[in-house]
Amino acid sequence: MSNEQHDPDTRLRGESFFNEPGVAGFTHRAFTKSMGYDEADMARPLIGICNTYSEINNCNSNLRELADAVKRGVLMAGGFPLEFPTISLGEIFLSPTSMLHRNLAAMDTEEMIRAQPLDGVVLLVNCDKTTPAALMGACSADIPTIALSGGPALNGWFRGQMLGACTDCRRMTTEHQAGTLNDETYRLAEDNVFRSKGHCMVMGTASTMNSILEALGIALPGTGATPAVDARRVRLAEHTGRAIVNVVRQGLRPSDLLTRQAFENAITLLCALGGSTNAVVHLPAIAGRLGIDLPLDLFDTISRRTPVIANIRPSGKYQMEDLFYAGGIPALLRQLLPLLHGDALTVTGRTLAENVQDAEIQNSDVIRSLDQPLQGEGGLAILRGNLAPDGAVIKHSAATPALLHHRGAAVVFHDVDDLRARINDPDLPVTADSVLVLQNSGPLGGPGMPEIGNLPIPQKLLQQGIRDMVRISDARMSGTAYGTIVLHVAPESAIGGPLALVQDGDEIELDLTNRRLHLHVDEAELARRRAQWQPPALAYRRGYGQLYLRHVNQAPEGADFDFLRGRDPVQITLQPKF
Repeated sequence: MSNEQHDPDTRLRGESFFNEPGVAGFTHRAFTKSMGYDEADMARPLIGICNTYSEINNCNSNLRELADAVKRGVLMAGGFPLEFPTISLGEIFLSPTSMLHRNLAAMDTEEMIRAQPLDGVVLLVNCDKTTPAALMGACSADIPTIALSGGPALNGWFRGQMLGACTDCRRMTTEHQAGTLNDETYRLAEDNVFRSKGHCMVMGTASTMNSILEALGIALPGTGATPAVDARRVRLAEHTGRAIVNVVRQGLRPSDLLTRQAFENAITLLCALGGSTNAVVHLPAIAGRLGIDLPLDLFDTISRRTPVIANIRPSGKYQMEDLFYAGGIPALLRQLLPLLHGDALTVTGRTLAENVQDAEIQNSDVIRSLDQPLQGEGGLAILRGNLAPDGAVIKHSAATPALLHHRGAAVVFHDVDDLRARINDPDLPVTADSVLVLQNSGPLGGPGMPEIGNLPIPQKLLQQGIRDMVRISDARMSGTAYGTIVLHVAPESAIGGPLALVQDGDEIELDLTNRRLHLHVDEAELARRRAQWQPPALAYRRGYGQLYLRHVNQAPEGADFDFLRGRDPVQITLQPKF
């Protein structure tokens, strides 16, 4: 796309908008001038800055500052920056789960890009669901785009010990419930675990998705790990502002960059990071907006050939601040080049390999080499069997090795309310060898597939020193969590998947080596149970909740809406004003 041509079919959207004939153009210019801009501003490429800042989203609290820096960069490069808000999904504040609203946020982003006369857009994101939501919307609208995250928070510290949110939130709560951590220490830790602006500083979902932006080529190098409060994050924002104007002038759309090869690069990085299982839902959803299939077996194939080389919690011992000092995502990607499509194009105008060719590892314990990895295989595995015919996922890099080949009797909870009511009942018939099963927590049953898959260990077992058990559900799990936890079981129980048929005492076998999840109940008995099964009552009868329940896909398809798959690239349209 060239701004030097003035045929109506090739002009930039902003140029068409401000130069419409008659009252439409008059109104567009007059109203824009009321904000203090003039014709010189309106002659430049119009760059939208999509800001997911919100005071009810702690992770995104620095995005106002970054928006100002992006504006400076856009102006330096000859663009016209205008900021606009979209829905902000704060993981801590939203109920019942931010995932319920990811698709709504994606629709908001897409429609605001589509409806406004933008030539390019910078996506300001950070917290877990803001990144995939914004990218899903931008891919569907398919105008020139660069994503910029707000960055991770600094490491927490308490009494000489490094802390990470929310891995240590969970660990300390477990110890407090077990009686090994007193009330005073537990409360004091709250003041030290999250001590700066930014997203969670372990390899949770935010760290995972924002790092993946670099592998996808839709963000500048440094986006993944530069701390939120580091001055280099602000400079990165300014560089992003300059870069988006260049991307507009080149006419590079997300569909030009986010190819099947780019998504394979993203999955490779995910596996090498020991990244969040949530990416196994988000990446198919993003790819689906571009008409690209990412089957679950692709994740498993790539994981088998990709070692974990990022020594980052909860799979390792360091955190995002340490990863930044060690060379960040560029250094890690350079190590991975033998496993990547290095010729994939990026928003810099260069290939992925060219972007990282000068990156160096500064700490070889934080970023390992391919021949001295933290673990020999990627952190994720896809399981199948009669309990998960359409697949399930396990983050085995953060699991207890001895439990990865396990057979035990099921202790079944029918939903989250049942779990809360009975998990700490002293009479619960549970042992360390039991398999905890949670039903009705998937996309429909949750609703919204909440992050409750890391079921708590029963208190009576905590007091016996038990800290991990095999746990199975159709729910998700926070990337900051850990344990031997099987997630995303599909089809989900709320639509009659095999998980719905499990009863107390049934033997369940987990076999990581053979990627198998098997319910040891004969087919005749399962058929009898299936004939008696009744679906649970749906959670919503109106509004967005009802729309969600009618149209959400299952986890392997990304839990996106069925009517949003594919893209509809924005075209120039003149508004019918007279």
